[in-house]
Amino acid sequence: MSKYSKIRARHGFLRFKRDFEKYSIKKAKQYEIVLMWLHSKMSRSQFLLLSGILVGCTAGLAGVVLKMLVSYIHYVITHKVYFSTQVFFYAVFPFLGIVLTTLIVQLFFKGQDRKGIGVILYEIARNGSNVPRVKMFSQIVQSAVTVGLGGSAGLESPIAVTGSAIGSNYAQTYKLDYKERTLLLAAGATAGVASAFNAPIAGMMFAFEILLTGIVFSDFIPLIVAAVCGSLISKIILHEEALFHFESRTAFNYRNVPLYVVLGILCGFYARYFLVIAGKVEHFFKHLRITKLQKAMIGGAVLSLMCVALPPLFGEGYSSVKLLANEGMTAIIENSFFQYFKSNPGWILFFVGCVVVLKAIATSITIQSGGNGGNFAPSLFAGAFVGYFFAMLCVWVGIPNVPVTNFVIVGMAGVMGGVMYAPLTAIFLIAESSTGYDLFIPLMIVSLTAYLIVKKFSPVSPELKHLADEGKIFTRTHDSNITSLLDADTMLERNFGQVKVDEPFQALLDIFKNTNFQYVAITTEHGQLAGFATLETMRPYVFDANKQTGATIANTMIAPTAIAFVGESVNSILRKFDTYQLWLMPVVKEGKPVGFLEKSTLLQQYRELWQQYSGVTS
Repeated sequence: MSKYSKIRARHGFLRFKRDFEKYSIKKAKQYEIVLMWLHSKMSRSQFLLLSGILVGCTAGLAGVVLKMLVSYIHYVITHKVYFSTQVFFYAVFPFLGIVLTTLIVQLFFKGQDRKGIGVILYEIARNGSNVPRVKMFSQIVQSAVTVGLGGSAGLESPIAVTGSAIGSNYAQTYKLDYKERTLLLAAGATAGVASAFNAPIAGMMFAFEILLTGIVFSDFIPLIVAAVCGSLISKIILHEEALFHFESRTAFNYRNVPLYVVLGILCGFYARYFLVIAGKVEHFFKHLRITKLQKAMIGGAVLSLMCVALPPLFGEGYSSVKLLANEGMTAIIENSFFQYFKSNPGWILFFVGCVVVLKAIATSITIQSGGNGGNFAPSLFAGAFVGYFFAMLCVWVGIPNVPVTNFVIVGMAGVMGGVMYAPLTAIFLIAESSTGYDLFIPLMIVSLTAYLIVKKFSPVSPELKHLADEGKIFTRTHDSNITSLLDADTMLERNFGQVKVDEPFQALLDIFKNTNFQYVAITTEHGQLAGFATLETMRPYVFDANKQTGATIANTMIAPTAIAFVGESVNSILRKFDTYQLWLMPVVKEGKPVGFLEKSTLLQQYRELWQQYSGVTS
């Protein structure tokens, strides 16, 4: 071995030793020791590729476990538990699902019930992509109970949160930096979504459109391999082909483009309705002054009644979607009160309309009253029924050759694209999960039309708007994302002098002569800020006695053009700096001065954060 090779080998050993000691040998498991050694031997790109494979397989397996759990619970309650009537079945299990989930959260997870995609976005923006370890399994347990027992929600969001937690904790274990941690967090979520739908491209689109919004990345290989691994794990274990297999699909006919545009508009307005209802139900349960268990009982009771009236609202609803496209409404309506009117097209349309309208309410109640789940499956379910409703309406008014199954398929993409604010994810998900690649054009027309409509109402998803307004998640404006991470309170210059406005002018001069203060706050007799002075503005008076003649504090102080407040966001403060062309601003709390903030300090901190979060070195 050459001298150079020995030095390089020694350097690799020292790097491994240093990283391993940082992790602590007492905590390390055997496989972790191996990975730490590989980390020391591999380049950054090689280790990220390996990490993408490991995270993808683990997150994909977690997704498979959740789906199998739900399937097993469904099997038990439908084959092992006897009920004299179907009505009693629908009345009991949705109620039990929400109540049991709430009890599990309270007893085993210390009441920590934060859920949904917003949780991941918050951890990326405000917690350095460090997702709590408990999220690696808590979402699986909670959503399995909720959805398995009939909660009207989906499993995909919990799977995505679980995958994100797996990726984040893997990165934390091996001491990866923020950029790599975020990349593996997104890889875990990608693999989870890919395993749920057997749709790797859709999983990647989900990461790009939703999770990595406003983040600059150049390394996407780990995302790709994670998506492939997640999808493969699902395919190997579950032996699933297409999630939605539609036998009666017809070829795309360009003459139907106007109908697809109308369907896109309908899906867009329905998606907006879905989001508004979700917000109202969330507001209702949040402001109920009762215990969480009581909320769960109320929500569970209402959901059970809705499932009794309209059985398709029970569970995820994927089986209803398949029946809808392949066998029509007859098989779906069989177990409901509407079965006596199944030969009447008007009543069938009314039944479908009721399902569409109430699905948004059922899903929101499931999630907000104490259950766990997401909007993926409900939006696909609702989209299928919206598409069917529109198709039947077209048939009823006499439009010839209406492609009913096609409308069901593209309706799913339309509503999902609008509800999730992710049209590309919706397009590729439906194309992959239904092998509907021949319908790319109508999928794009409907999904993009729906997305543009909801975007017109609100640039940011209403589900995330309050977090975006508070600067707690990233948006598509990269600069604002970085500045939202800054904390103005930590950058305050708190070492300043203070003098009352009616004191002699000499008192102000003495402060600058006898101290190292750069700034002096000038206050009223009640301590309220009246103005301020700086060493720069007072320098002529300090060194020239002639200028002191007739000078007072009141006529020499700087009247504040703008002031900042304790707790005010940095984005707001920077807007004041720019609007009034200032370089210095006093900061007050309840009108009393607490410090001074320099624009240069903010910009320097911004520059350092930009380098860290963008992976750019100076």
